[in-house]
Amino acid sequence: MAKLQGMDFWRETLKGSRYVLAPMVDQSELAWRMLSRRHGAELCYTPMLHAQVFVRDANYRKENLYSEVCPEDRPLIAQFCANDPEVFVQAALLAQDYCDAIDLNLGCPQMIAKRGHYGAFLQDEWELLEKMVQLAHQRLSVPITCKIRVFNEIEKTVAYAKLLEKAGCQLLTVHGRTKEQKGPLTGVASWEHIKAVRNAVSIPVFANGNIQYLSDVKRCIEETGVHGVMSAEGNLHNPALFEGKSPFVWEMAEEYLELAQQYPCPLSFVRAHLFKLWHHTLQIYQVLREELAKAKSLAGIITVNKKLKLRCQEEISAGKEGAAVSGDLPFPHWICQPYVRPPPKDVFKEENGVRGKRALEDEEDGNCEHLSKNKQKKKLRNPNKSFDSSIKPKYAKCDQCGNPKGNKCVFHLCRGCCKKKAFRELADCAGHGLLFKTKYERSLQCKVAQDADVPETESKLPQPPPEIKA
Repeated sequence: MAKLQGMDFWRETLKGSRYVLAPMVDQSELAWRMLSRRHGAELCYTPMLHAQVFVRDANYRKENLYSEVCPEDRPLIAQFCANDPEVFVQAALLAQDYCDAIDLNLGCPQMIAKRGHYGAFLQDEWELLEKMVQLAHQRLSVPITCKIRVFNEIEKTVAYAKLLEKAGCQLLTVHGRTKEQKGPLTGVASWEHIKAVRNAVSIPVFANGNIQYLSDVKRCIEETGVHGVMSAEGNLHNPALFEGKSPFVWEMAEEYLELAQQYPCPLSFVRAHLFKLWHHTLQIYQVLREELAKAKSLAGIITVNKKLKLRCQEEISAGKEGAAVSGDLPFPHWICQPYVRPPPKDVFKEENGVRGKRALEDEEDGNCEHLSKNKQKKKLRNPNKSFDSSIKPKYAKCDQCGNPKGNKCVFHLCRGCCKKKAFRELADCAGHGLLFKTKYERSLQCKVAQDADVPETESKLPQPPPEIKA
């Protein structure tokens, strides 16, 4: 049977899915996919899989795809990150029997993607991407799809989408943000870019970005004309988003925890989901936040979830619904609702004409209110820790490479350079524990001793019997 392509693939294989759960690292595992499907998601993606690891590691394949086979978990698209055409296709061939399509991740903007040279950091290498998609299209028995981020220029984004379509991409998901828009710089996704891509290609297009409620989904489809809408962070805070409901947090949490027991996954995944679901409540009950962070088992997490539920029900019984709506929250904190990131202009403030996240002098003074969350955690673990750069220890540099040198190195070098020099010159360095000269001299002494023992040893050896002559 010939594989379906383009619109036929979307209509028949994907059943015309409009509500799509995004691929999320360590977050779109089977238990969460099943929860999302119960509440309106029509198509799900696996978490992003590393093609190279998938090819070489059988356990990785089993844990991340093979063991999660479930008849109710369809249609399903498996997503891979890769930067080598052959490796990508090898991984896809191993996965194609367990999903309905293979997706190439061209949208991850994180630093790990930059270091690994994949995701959105491939978007300027059009020849490589064309080859990867073409090869996958030719050799796979299932369609190849792509998830991309946009460029600043609409024209370049459209050209990018057309190139992928021509190479064999059968469905395109467009995240309306550039690769620079992440973290505090996330900002608003551009539906204008998505609309331009939708009008320029003939394959199905999914939109991603700015989806917090079902009304956003409908408005996005109307304004851009896309075939479906993908949700990531909005879904994590409210799995019932595609139903248009905002249930009690504990209802979704309890339902997910039951599924996590039915479809086991690492405890870190479960904890991360509970942190997202209870995000607003945990800002109030900090003690329970600590308990959730330190829970060592699924039973422990279930216990913390019950405590959070009880606290919220006590607030409701006391008639504190009005007081529970704080800040910019549209509902009480115990209702599933999105987390709205502060816009960039609120994060980057101009102080004294200098633009920055935090004033440097605040960090140097150790003012915890102005330290990053990571530094605040370090400060809690070690109250005496200082982030003042002026009092940080200054390390003497290696004479050859510039790395910190060993304090007791006889050559004034770092360990790597010292090892090379000591080996080359047959020398010792007590500071780095390198004893090339000493070991060589010992080996010579042992050899001399062995040579001196040879005659005496040979004289004691039994002699062969004399040859008998006839």
